[in-house]
Amino acid sequence: MGKLPTLAVVGATGAVGTVMLELLSSRKNVWGEIRLVASPRSAGRKLSCRGEQVEVLPLSAEVFDGVDVAMFDVPDEVSREWAPIAVSKGAIAVDNSGAFRMDPDVPLVVPEINPDHVRNRPRGIIANANCTTLAMIIAVAPLHREFGLRELMISSYQAASGAGQSGVDTLHDQLAKLAGDRSAGTRTGDVRQAIGEDLGPFPAPLALNVVPWTGSLRDAGWSSEELKLRNESRKILGLPDLKVSATCVRVPVITGHSAVVHAIFGSEVEAGKAREVLEAAPGVVVVDDPAAGEFPTPTDAVGTDPTWVGRIRRSLDDPRALDFFLVGDNLRKGAALNTAQIAELLSAELSAR
Repeated sequence: MGKLPTLAVVGATGAVGTVMLELLSSRKNVWGEIRLVASPRSAGRKLSCRGEQVEVLPLSAEVFDGVDVAMFDVPDEVSREWAPIAVSKGAIAVDNSGAFRMDPDVPLVVPEINPDHVRNRPRGIIANANCTTLAMIIAVAPLHREFGLRELMISSYQAASGAGQSGVDTLHDQLAKLAGDRSAGTRTGDVRQAIGEDLGPFPAPLALNVVPWTGSLRDAGWSSEELKLRNESRKILGLPDLKVSATCVRVPVITGHSAVVHAIFGSEVEAGKAREVLEAAPGVVVVDDPAAGEFPTPTDAVGTDPTWVGRIRRSLDDPRALDFFLVGDNLRKGAALNTAQIAELLSAELSAR
């Protein structure tokens, strides 16, 4: 084995970047030098990485000199500008934004599902899927391999942290304003009146409420998050004609995206067999005993790596359909962990040269 590759973490001071540094410190060490990179306003800070204090470097072209793999967790527009610059300096870019996911020359990789796709990277960029897609697809893919997926109907229940730190702060602020008021939520408009006009990144109050909207508006009333579930699922599974319909809802949970999935397959499916498939699938934990009150919730999944699955049952009206509930930590597997796993595949490839 040759010299260990050099890694750059771009966006190291963000919410996902913080989780990434934890993962780099806890997972098997496959890296030589690690450079932490952020915007100029964050440059000079020191962050803990692998037990050492590492100074954050300002984002620039020169920061990628000698870098083998660059992980990006930054807004789409920053990735669009800087990922190609990293590639021009000789790095392979692993991008967690939505900038390149649907580019036909950029593989969309989930290591438990399509790890071989990392080698087919014409642009030198590999994309990480949306956090809700990742939680869902980890469970759907093994079922597809067994039964042949034909259609997905999904309702997601997405945590405040999916809107970034401002989403988390907004939810905490709203809850603080409502604390102690046991009548809150019993009269029209009283929650909005109590929390004031500052809704943060949400179009309606999130505390004591659910908001049937995540993302930005697209054609025909669909949201960007709903279309991501459709388009990314098709690409990851290699099913360009897969029928997918999704409704994405924001819920007053800090971390942990949940989803209800109605999956229709090409062959008859038994709940017991589906449970066996999921129990054997990498990255999946099955918690499914409703009689004992055992099923997964966001408080179970937060801080963990797998997708947790429960409430597994065959449809009452279609023997080819399965219904189940799942939840995953949107900051771990939904973002930082999947990115780290892709980068580790690249490290193994580069180290073997």
